Amino acid sequence: MNSRTVLSADQSRAARALLNWSRVRLAAKADLSEMAISDLENGFRKSRPHNIAAIRKAFEDAGIVFTVEGTPSLARSEGDSALAADNRQWRRRQRK
Repeated sequence: MNSRTVLSADQSRAARALLNWSRVRLAAKADLSEMAISDLENGFRKSRPHNIAAIRKAFEDAGIVFTVEGTPSLARSEGDSALAADNRQWRRRQRK
């Protein structure tokens, strides 16, 4: 199993917290259902590898970097305010 298909519930929750994303927003970004996100984070059932890859890609596209230890962090340059946007700003950017 490669690192693209490995993501723990704790990593997902931590990455969402760093981005200030709800489960609904993550689901939209990963093109998955909110139930798929909930199942992963609550451990109700084992997530499919392609779902985990989609979630990781959504996080990585938003600037999340997973360290070798697995800890997510937000990697951004000094002047990049787009990654620190809250949900209202995200909605405005999507309309442009």
